[in-house]
Amino acid sequence: MTDQDHVHTLSDPRRDEVLLRLRKIEGQVRGIQRMVEAGRDCREIVTQVAAVKSALSSVSSVVLQCYAQGCLGDSEVPQEQTIAELIALFQGAK
Repeated sequence: MTDQDHVHTLSDPRRDEVLLRLRKIEGQVRGIQRMVEAGRDCREIVTQVAAVKSALSSVSSVVLQCYAQGCLGDSEVPQEQTIAELIALFQGAK
């Protein structure tokens, strides 16, 4: 079994939580688009962009946490490999 054969999915409650957060982020992004179209103040736009970045970071943390829990419980993959994968994912998520 290769790395790609190990699939870690979100549990149903976590999936619903992530989808809800993503829908809110989608609405925020649409709001930013409207702000730009309306010629709103740059400071207001930057504030909203920062809020979206923070919300995406939060979603990333939830998904990464679920992935870590799933990987660390997987006895078929060596722990060193799992830790290296998690570090790489975390560093890429920044």
